[in-house]
Amino acid sequence: MQKRSRMPRDTNQLAHKVLQIAIGEDVEQPKPDDGKDPAAVALGRKGGLKGGKARWKGVSKKARAQIARKAANARWKDRNKS
Repeated sequence: MQKRSRMPRDTNQLAHKVLQIAIGEDVEQPKPDDGKDPAAVALGRKGGLKGGKARWKGVSKKARAQIARKAANARWKDRNKS
């Protein structure tokens, strides 16, 4: 994911920020510890990457069809009224 620039959009604020950086007043501070365990974060990401394939493994074909039908009906609900 692309990191967003922390520069302000307003011209005056941008000029002020550039000046602060130039004279050394505005030095980026390191992020404070957010209290999350890096190992737990990595483990959660690993599970998240498995995604739908792992969750659908135990669902029968009939159940998948019912779920898909219900989702399609929900998507088309407003269009079917008229």
